[in-house]
Amino acid sequence: MGVTLKEVAERAGVSRSAVSRTFTDGASVSDKMRRKVEKAAADLGYHPNALASSLTTGRTKLIGLVSNNFHNPLFLEIFDLFTRGLQDKGLRPLLVNLSDETDPQNSVRMLRQYSVDGVVVASSTLPPSFAQAFRDAGVPVVHSFGRSSAATQVHVVGIDNVECGRMAARTLVERGYGSVGFLGGPITATSTQDRLTGFLEQMESYPDVAHSHSYAEAYSFEAGRAEMQRLLASGTRADAYFCGDDVLSIGALSAVADAGLKVPEDIGIIGLNDMEMAAWENIDLTTIRQPIKEIVSASIEMMSAMLDDPSRYPEARIFPCSVVERGTLKPV
Repeated sequence: MGVTLKEVAERAGVSRSAVSRTFTDGASVSDKMRRKVEKAAADLGYHPNALASSLTTGRTKLIGLVSNNFHNPLFLEIFDLFTRGLQDKGLRPLLVNLSDETDPQNSVRMLRQYSVDGVVVASSTLPPSFAQAFRDAGVPVVHSFGRSSAATQVHVVGIDNVECGRMAARTLVERGYGSVGFLGGPITATSTQDRLTGFLEQMESYPDVAHSHSYAEAYSFEAGRAEMQRLLASGTRADAYFCGDDVLSIGALSAVADAGLKVPEDIGIIGLNDMEMAAWENIDLTTIRQPIKEIVSASIEMMSAMLDDPSRYPEARIFPCSVVERGTLKPV
């Protein structure tokens, strides 16, 4: 049996309510009382029960961290940053997999069963309706890596995916490629749609450069490899591709190598994200860097502020991206 609050109170010579206040954030207790209680707790090896404390405060400090693409290695980096960052704030992450979920209301019901204080939707593919469903249910929510708009209904932290599409198109044309292609993720993903929109908009400025686009079934290595294999087999491949995600790019690189072609001599490839694996020597992927650490930090900061003031007006915090030069595109 663990040490009880009553035993700590008896050891310190104070009331049980004094012990409870000592271990309740924001509760009023004198410095002298706090020292007596903390010494008694340390002597007995007492640790406050977080679940019991939540019954008193009405706050669980649980933050639902939901995503839907656990096949993408990038999210290992994202989850690591989120879990450590939330814990540093005294919050408790609850990781939820929405890979097969299509109804946002099911997600709301599931998270409410755990009495979460807030939710972070960490996904570039889920539509805004998922985050809005939590908002409508009165749950503080931040959509990280989500789609931004001028009239956002929820807090969004991420990048301008349309501008990333433009940036990729400009980069490929600057390298002198005569034909370029967009190899995106699933067509239903908002990030795929926006990156393609920017890519096509920019290509209108280059009427002499042929362009095409296609989609992979998922943001995964296998899907990127399969789509590049299909493009190579069609006999109508482009000279260079903007793969709408680093993991798609790595799958495409595998398919190109299996076909006996070389990168960047035969085919150029640029990705997006700058995940850790992209810099590995055997991959050396030229990519568009998404500032992941900054996005995660801003999301946690925004969530903490919402817990203190749930009525905060929704805002979109958008971070700029930049091209990271490596070895999968020929030089300018």
